[in-house]
Amino acid sequence: MKHAAPVLALLCAVAAPHAASAQDAASPAKQNWFDDPFFRVSAGLPGCPEPEGPFYTAEERRIQIHSRLERGTSCWLAGKCSDSNAYRYDKPLAPKVRAALEAVPGLRRGSVWVMVQRRWVYLQGCVPSSALARQLERAARALPDVEAVVPDLMVGTRGKPPYPVAGR
Repeated sequence: MKHAAPVLALLCAVAAPHAASAQDAASPAKQNWFDDPFFRVSAGLPGCPEPEGPFYTAEERRIQIHSRLERGTSCWLAGKCSDSNAYRYDKPLAPKVRAALEAVPGLRRGSVWVMVQRRWVYLQGCVPSSALARQLERAARALPDVEAVVPDLMVGTRGKPPYPVAGR
């Protein structure tokens, strides 16, 4: 019996890496490889499904690289951007989007996240009314350098969200 503890410790040491790698294989780690702005502007509706945001696995990142290069440059080639990469607008644009949304009355009654990619503003989350969703969309759309606004907002917290959900 006195040898049981060392044997058990050895078995745990040998099995632990395999268990971790099996878990990793089941759900590959995701991260914000491209450092896209993603932030929450309100948390007033508990139970609102959190968006996945700009988080990708290494394989998804590999797939995204080509299309991001193409989409980022097409804005410049079309004469819609002064910068040759539309994604370079995102970081300076994000605080302006935040300020514009925070100025909308009633925002605090919703749970809203924002993602900014190549001058496109994605509004995701839950709002108490479609009127508030329209106000948020108008506020984001009114900003210079915003090319498009995608209002992926649902009224209330029930039902299937119109955006990918975190942890799935």
